[in-house]
Order: sequence, then structure tokens, then C-alpha cells
Amino acid sequence: MGMIGRMREDIAAARLRDPAARSAAEVALLYPGLHAIWVHRISHALWRRRLRLLARATSQVSRWLTGIEIHPGARIGRRFFIDHGMGVVIGETAEIGDDVMLYHGVTLGGRTRHSGKRHPTLGDGVAVGAGAKVLGPVTIGARAVVGANAVVTRDAPADSILVGIPAKPRMRSAHDDTRALLTAPEYSI
Repeated sequence: MGMIGRMREDIAAARLRDPAARSAAEVALLYPGLHAIWVHRISHALWRRRLRLLARATSQVSRWLTGIEIHPGARIGRRFFIDHGMGVVIGETAEIGDDVMLYHGVTLGGRTRHSGKRHPTLGDGVAVGAGAKVLGPVTIGARAVVGANAVVTRDAPADSILVGIPAKPRMRSAHDDTRALLTAPEYSI
């Protein structure tokens, strides 16, 4: 898939996940989460070509413009969406699967100063609520939901719900809707 095709896919993903999105033009022009991921793709390509200073400079410009900090080394899948976005931080060794959604204030951060894998891995279809912190080289399984303000420091299985400080997983019911889970008061801290 080419660059234009990926951009159209990103716009469609944003419209699918955000009930406030009125048109593709509005999403393309005014959604900072979308702009951040588009610039990240450029900075990540520079990073992979070992143009590290240029990659970091590009990501800094994006941070200044969007309020979203994505390290150029982070690996991000398709149809990734950041809703609102202000204050989102994604670390260098983070890996994000396809169809992942983050809300504002989310941190995918490290807990050590050691080199190597030190940031989270999010499986396909994961949703992370506002203000949540996922810290260290943990793996969050596919379709898991991290509740608002949760602090995750341990691995979580697929199809789980993580809430609390520190977050504790429980399995999702077959009828649980991701969007409803992220806004339910019992899943906030």
C-alpha cells in the first residue's frame, strides 16, 4: 500500500473510532493525532536509515506542533489512532500493533535507563484510556483494554481489562464494547 492509501486508511480509522468526526476533510486537516503519526512515519524512515539527528529533529517539530511525543525508533502498526492526543508519550522501543487506539495523556514509557527493550508492546486492537501509563518492557495482549489512569507494569493477556494502580487484569466478557469500557466510571481510577 502506498503513502496515499495509508493516509486514507488512517483517516477512515479515525472516522470509525471518533463519533465527533464529521468529514474526512476535517479529520485530515484538524486531527493532531493523525498529523503526529504521519510525521512519525517520516521520522521512523529516517531513523531506520541511521539519520538519527534528522529523525529526532523531525519528531521534535511534530511534538511542538501536536503536543504528542513519538520517538522515531518506535514501531507502529496500521490504522493507529490517537484521540485528542495532548500529552501522549511513546518511547523508543515501544511496539504498537494494528488497530490500536490511545486517548490523551497516555504514556508508553520505560522504567530503566538500560539499553535494549525497555518500552511496552501493545498487541493488535488494544485500547488505552486517558491518562494511563504502561511502563517497562511489558506485553499487552491483543484486544486488551487499559482503563483510564491505570498504571500497568506487568504483562496482560489478550482480551483482558486492566484497571487500578498497579493495574490488575480481568478477562473481558464476549459482549464488552471497547468504547463503552473506556468511558465506564467503574474502569476509571
